Amino acid sequence: MSDTRPDLGIGMVGYAFMGAAHSQAWRTAPAFFDLPLLPRLRAVCGRNEDAAGEVARRFGWESVETDWHALLTRDDVDVIDICTPGNTHAEIAIAALEAGKHVICEKPLANTVAEAEAMAAAAATAAQQGVRSMVGFTYRRTPAVAFARQLVASGRLGTIRHVRGQYLQDWLADENAPLSWRLDKSLAGSGALGDIGAHIIDMAQFVTGDSIASVNGLMETFVQTRPIGGDHTTLGGHASQDAERGPVTVDDAAAFTARFVGGAIGVFEATRFATGRKNALRLEINGTLGSLAFDFEDMNVLEFFDATEDPSVAGFRRILVTEASHPYVAAWWPPGHGLGYEHGFTHQVVDLVTDIAKGADPAPSFADGLAVQRVLAAVEASAASGTTQTL
Repeated sequence: MSDTRPDLGIGMVGYAFMGAAHSQAWRTAPAFFDLPLLPRLRAVCGRNEDAAGEVARRFGWESVETDWHALLTRDDVDVIDICTPGNTHAEIAIAALEAGKHVICEKPLANTVAEAEAMAAAAATAAQQGVRSMVGFTYRRTPAVAFARQLVASGRLGTIRHVRGQYLQDWLADENAPLSWRLDKSLAGSGALGDIGAHIIDMAQFVTGDSIASVNGLMETFVQTRPIGGDHTTLGGHASQDAERGPVTVDDAAAFTARFVGGAIGVFEATRFATGRKNALRLEINGTLGSLAFDFEDMNVLEFFDATEDPSVAGFRRILVTEASHPYVAAWWPPGHGLGYEHGFTHQVVDLVTDIAKGADPAPSFADGLAVQRVLAAVEASAASGTTQTL
């Protein structure tokens, strides 16, 4: 029996790590969720035609383009999905919006505040013509995180006093790990701060429903040079000592304190040098009536403390966020059957497609992405100057 839902043609720019995650999401969403529009994988775009073609074969993209401009002229492409390094986001997104294409753009929104401002302005103009845009902070769509937002919004934590955010990884702890585009400021904008710190900033603001008002930052690059070209000549898992090395121009780690508009104080940390931590995205929030804590390395669990309970029996409770009543979960498996990293991308597709069909502005918006970009810039300015930066 044929599917009668209207088609929504997808054109994706970029095909590597994020491209694979997004491809899986576009394929999976209509199989598990009753979407109002049916995503069609029209074209994947990349400069390396052979590599893009292999991704197309693996994930079911109908065609390959080697120039993203070609996607903007195709009548069968309705959405431009941007999975490229940050230095290309503004040009592609603004051109796509002006061409009348809906846009979803990976985070951080841009490499600079000026670029993010231009993107947010283009998005606002396009929205007046019914063209929608979204920035890809997928961790918002982890069921436990979305449930945490519900608890805070319902008043279960009372007045928020403390916010603690961490994103801990160790993939660069080896000083001979090769140089990549993520370590080049001209391509990535910043290092741990923008790549993973952006996630904890967005998550903290999303769950609390509050905005960061000022920051004091500290940044460090522990390894100043790395082997060029992904050298695979190794000895015991390390690049050879005589491999040519190039400069690392971004931060390896960043930390900052923050004050929120509502009066809460926050402590944030992002690092790629936390040996033993693979993807420890953590958030703890303390309020007058309770607390909650989340760690993505145990992503189906939310810890919740109710301060109104009898102290003799009170304590953090471990909530397994896999019930049908929890956000997004009903479409998947029976209670206790956990979800994984890729499901956040699927939920992102669900929300974007639903909002496009409804004529609603998706969240997080480009304006939300701009807000995060301003925090990133403030942390970097604070770290450079040693002064408090007010947003």
